[in-house]
Amino acid sequence: MASRLHLFVFPATKATMSKRAFSEDMTEFATVMALRLSRRNLLRGGAALAGGSVTSGVLGIGLLSPSSGALATMSTALGFSPVPKSLEDRLLLPPGYRYTVICALGDPLQAKTPPFRNDGLDLDFEHRFGDHHDGMEFFGLGAHGRPDSSASQRALIGLNHEATTDERRSSFFVHADGGRSDLPRPAAEVDKEMALHGISVFEVRRSGNDWRYVVDSPFNARIHLQTGVQIHGPARGNALLRTRYSPQGTQVRGTLNNCGTGRTPWGTLLSGEENWAGYFARADDDDARRRNDRSVIALQRYGRPQGAASRHGWESAGTEQRFARWDVSVRGARAEEDYRNEMNAMGYIVEVDPYAMTRQPRKRTALGRFAHEAAAFSKPVAGQPLAVYQGDDARGEYIYKWVSAVAWDPADAVAADRLAVGDKYLDHGSLYVARCNSDGRGVWIPLALSNPLIAGYSKYAFADLADVCIHARLAADAVGATRMDRPEWSAVNPANGEVYFTLTNNSKRTVESADAANPRAYQDLREDIKAGKINKGNVHGHILRLREEGDSAAATTFAWDVYLFGAEASAEPAINLSGLNADQDFSSPDGLVFSPATGICWIQTDDSAYTDVTNGMMLAALPGQVGDGGPVRVAGTQVVTPVGRGPSSATLRRFLVGPKGCEITGVCESPDGTALFVNIQHPGENTAMADVNAPDLYESQWPANAGYGAGRRPRSATVVITRIDGGRIGT
Repeated sequence: MASRLHLFVFPATKATMSKRAFSEDMTEFATVMALRLSRRNLLRGGAALAGGSVTSGVLGIGLLSPSSGALATMSTALGFSPVPKSLEDRLLLPPGYRYTVICALGDPLQAKTPPFRNDGLDLDFEHRFGDHHDGMEFFGLGAHGRPDSSASQRALIGLNHEATTDERRSSFFVHADGGRSDLPRPAAEVDKEMALHGISVFEVRRSGNDWRYVVDSPFNARIHLQTGVQIHGPARGNALLRTRYSPQGTQVRGTLNNCGTGRTPWGTLLSGEENWAGYFARADDDDARRRNDRSVIALQRYGRPQGAASRHGWESAGTEQRFARWDVSVRGARAEEDYRNEMNAMGYIVEVDPYAMTRQPRKRTALGRFAHEAAAFSKPVAGQPLAVYQGDDARGEYIYKWVSAVAWDPADAVAADRLAVGDKYLDHGSLYVARCNSDGRGVWIPLALSNPLIAGYSKYAFADLADVCIHARLAADAVGATRMDRPEWSAVNPANGEVYFTLTNNSKRTVESADAANPRAYQDLREDIKAGKINKGNVHGHILRLREEGDSAAATTFAWDVYLFGAEASAEPAINLSGLNADQDFSSPDGLVFSPATGICWIQTDDSAYTDVTNGMMLAALPGQVGDGGPVRVAGTQVVTPVGRGPSSATLRRFLVGPKGCEITGVCESPDGTALFVNIQHPGENTAMADVNAPDLYESQWPANAGYGAGRRPRSATVVITRIDGGRIGT
């Protein structure tokens, strides 16, 4: 392995140390370390981190089993051997475990659809699994195919299809010759690529310890970019959503760039629309066409300045509406004559009833419009409102919370009209954004016109609540929320209700902009795969957690700390602030899901900084609680960060490493905890388009090299992991 350069070093005091001892220790330690660093000439213009090493321990927690309601006890230690880092083109698991590929890109969702040939000539993707498998949720099926949240033998899985593996516009692995990247794009290629996006719902069944998906299940269905979707919440019918397709502003075609998921307490799927803005194009003179009105400010804030080219060039494929919609330039005299507002209909949480796929999905505009990842619910408590926690996945964006206007009624958990229940809890309530203060406390700031900071915002004049929801980023700017290092997935610990957020990385974080919630800025030099490239900023990311005041979903204040810092085990102590060893180290946390059956926190990575050492991975963790660690000080600045108790080998270890070029993302499990479904996204994504017909040059040939399916082109896929002895995963 090539040598690496790391900046910012210093260990930490124990959480039990007195303030005076902490201060004295910091002074002495900073002096010693400064001399050491000077001798090694490592500090190339940046502050050194000083902090405290913290003791690790094992926490035993009582959990309510989701299937029986009986009190279960979480294991006090993980029960598998850690998986080493790997650069092999295969999926690695601990001894005693096995996996089976359940489904992959292109597999048919109907018996009448031909088997997938995987040669770029396949058609009918509206009835096949899409690409880039991402977040997913498990929905049990009981007798006669009725919903049953405790069922572990038969289920529906709701699965996101985030994007496609592309180079220079073309999604090359699904086209015979790699496709055409110059403009105009061929209509047939664009139709295929649009069908690869969206959501799949499919049935799975267990036989003994084996699982399979049911090809001819009547439940199987696809949502893609031509599927009708209803607009719900404050923005329904608003002038900002009126288009040629929907002059009333009540509908849109499809859902786009679906990333993280959530499962509602009433048994529906929530799907987050993430990096949707890049799919749209704007003309070079569109600002003038808009007469430089406030929509120009909003478009720029969401990453679409005039002249912006689209990711795939879909707008170039023809004049038909399905292509024209991707050009959001002003073309007509009124909004109803063009697609200037089409982008305003993307960027929401979408609710889908997996048990009733003939019903149109609903976009929940009240939860805000941004680059959504997951949507995590607070623990439902009868008579108290529900909260939904969300992250906006972009550098310097925000953490949000939605609080329902009505209190939770347990009878709604088994209601027949599940989407109507969604109307009740997700269309009416309050949207908040987080500010994390330097003292380990935080506040939820309301995003509403009743907030004077929003009503009087000088950079953008909000017209109404719909405008606030559609332009939630601008509203969050107005109130001075904390800009985070790419907030991705959110998850709620079933043991204590604490909320976790992955902050995957931030290449733009600097020493000057570091704050308590985002305290690291350093350099990491890679000298093999990306020769000479310096990764800088918060390179490896971290995981932040918070606890609501009084454990109330409706609280407006909270306590927070950093649960884990991603880092290489060999990094200097102040980069490796959590003291990770070789069985625990990771970079760029992304997917994050707690197991209701075991209490294990599954951490998945989407990394570009550590891929010269290991492929994407998934770790298992048994976290403690907010405040179980101690402070970390950034030497030479005023930043002090609360950091959780460092993990032990019993409470954090690597469980899975994927094939080459992949991201590990999306995880769900059977209620009994014996089957874990995991997505392997875009293996081989670094393959060159020119090599599409040269399998020996592919970065990866998985899952074909694992014996699954036809052809050798790599495919995103869903696997099911089981223990050979049939026991619960991870214990």
